[in-house]
Amino acid sequence: MYRIGIDVGGTFTDVVAIENTGRVTLAKAPSTPQDQSIGVIDGLNRLAERLGLSLTSLLQQAERIVHGTTVATNALLEHKGARVGLLTTEGHRDVLEMREGLKPERYNLRLAPPEPLVPRHLRLGVRERLDADGNIRTPLNRRSLNKAIADLKAADVESVAVCYLHSYRDPSHEAATRAALAKALPDAYVSLSSEVLPQIKEFERVSTTVVNAYVGPILERYLTRLADRLRDAGYEGTLLIILSHGGVTPVAEAVRLAAGTVLSGPAGGVGGGRHSARLLGVDNLIPFDMGGTSSDISMIVNGEPTLSTNRAVANERVALPSLDIVTLGAGGGSIAHVDPGGVLHVGPQSAGADPGPACYGQGGTEPTVTDANLALGYLDAENFLGGRQQLDIEASKTAIRGVAQALGIDETAAAAGIHQVVNTNMAEGIRLISVRRGVDPRRFALLSFGGAAGLHVTDLARQLEIGRVIAPRVASVLSAWGMLASDLRFEVTRTHVGDMGALNADALRSLFADMEAEGRQRLAEWFDGPVKLSRLADMRYGEQVFEVDVPLDSVDWDSEDLMSHVAERFHARHEELFTYSLKDQEVVLVNARVAVVGVLPETPDEEPVSTGPDAAPVAHRRIYLEGWIDAPIYDLDILPAGQVITGPAVIESETTTALLRRGDRATVTQQRWLDIAVEFGSNENMN
Repeated sequence: MYRIGIDVGGTFTDVVAIENTGRVTLAKAPSTPQDQSIGVIDGLNRLAERLGLSLTSLLQQAERIVHGTTVATNALLEHKGARVGLLTTEGHRDVLEMREGLKPERYNLRLAPPEPLVPRHLRLGVRERLDADGNIRTPLNRRSLNKAIADLKAADVESVAVCYLHSYRDPSHEAATRAALAKALPDAYVSLSSEVLPQIKEFERVSTTVVNAYVGPILERYLTRLADRLRDAGYEGTLLIILSHGGVTPVAEAVRLAAGTVLSGPAGGVGGGRHSARLLGVDNLIPFDMGGTSSDISMIVNGEPTLSTNRAVANERVALPSLDIVTLGAGGGSIAHVDPGGVLHVGPQSAGADPGPACYGQGGTEPTVTDANLALGYLDAENFLGGRQQLDIEASKTAIRGVAQALGIDETAAAAGIHQVVNTNMAEGIRLISVRRGVDPRRFALLSFGGAAGLHVTDLARQLEIGRVIAPRVASVLSAWGMLASDLRFEVTRTHVGDMGALNADALRSLFADMEAEGRQRLAEWFDGPVKLSRLADMRYGEQVFEVDVPLDSVDWDSEDLMSHVAERFHARHEELFTYSLKDQEVVLVNARVAVVGVLPETPDEEPVSTGPDAAPVAHRRIYLEGWIDAPIYDLDILPAGQVITGPAVIESETTTALLRRGDRATVTQQRWLDIAVEFGSNENMN
């Protein structure tokens, strides 16, 4: 039997199969942005060929398929979502446009305001009102509601977001609105804030609900189309979708909570990072994923990734729990250009999958990072993707020539400049998620994955003074691989604003017990296996305007002094994040959260690679490292466990390439991964 992970990237669609024996087989196919399901089926066909099976035979033996998709992300980035109408409490339709009264760049006086996903004429007020305690002050006015629905119907909307004031306290008005919409607009996708984000803070709630309505129909069409294609090809199991928080869910739930898929693909990479940390026995890890279009950076601290509810994707607030990931417009397809002032830039524009870098021979003419790497000798033009695709080095040089002429240098120096600029950009991204948050990256190892990362990661490590880099054998498909280590997950949230001193332990236990019961009930609709729970609270000091997420799993819930223990956890968490706490101030509980997790069978480990005599280089190639040198080329797939390779050298596999710079020492692990000690100068404290 097989477990299959699928990750759709901007350039390639990655597919991984893990057998019950632990054997891992991988395949890649070009992504098909016009319809991602085509690239998925192409990738599955290539995977079946590698396994010596027909597609039907492979799918009939598949016990689980987990999929990470960028459909919702692309719809937001490209503003190609559904035509959405918004129904909200009368007098509040401009909350979406006013946001929080802050600009993304508050000192940029010329910054144009973000364009709302719902134009003003489709944001309609409905006469109704609840107060902050959930009491009905103005009953739902049916005439007002019917008039608003009629206007949306006349405007031919395909999706409706409903967000009434304080509906997280009492969802009855929103439920009645959905019933009315079902009669008047039976084919419309309907998104209720009381279901999408049932918690305090009006802008976050309306923004997240609108995003959900904006991407929901697009995601639903795609997943329905993909499920149909898989079924027609022979798959009879459940298709699982990975969500932004790193858990997986069936298609129906993913469609209902479509905003939860906006970081679906990168979430698989973080899951792979967490699984890698466990395999390697490493507590602190920085997963660095460089693909064809972008780079995603996250952190594994004490073996676990961090979550955030303060995310913005394409300038849209999505306040659902999601893995804390920084995304940069820096990938193998990132385009280099010289501005009028003579400064070289790389990205964020990308050549993507179509036409792709100039060297792909698909009509691309602009210089990309991949073109620079080919011109510098880091890639083998005759053996790209295992020999299935040849690269055109002359096309790369022609594309780079324009940059060289603009800078007044030769083509080699221009290619080296492109390589160095994108490295600097990515190193700054790692600083953004670590140093700027008070975390020393030198205490972490750097996990390199994505098809392009291996050519850049040791230089990033030098810039950041990180002494250890780990490059998995499955680096090019680690996101798809990591999805198979994810569990089913359902999140339940309750707003309960109140001073801790005014709450009692029994009320707090009852609150969490009710949430856990709801989560178990929802999970039982899909799953009958073992379940584990995780408790969390959003808390703040009385005078603060922001909350801190406080894990509560370590709290003794049977203690007579429960409230003091919870308050102490908050003080400790605040000090951990901001280096101080104010124990004499009142503590406020804002949101209670419970994650109900359905534990899926663990991913089996591969058989360890045997030791043996060191493998010799399979070739030598001229590469540019501050000058042209003759470097040995090694085949990763034949290296025995324990072999040590000292740079400069290039280590190639079918889908990725690792560059060792002078002084780097790569040790082959029992998984045939590369554990690289980076030489960046004397610093005895580096790990």
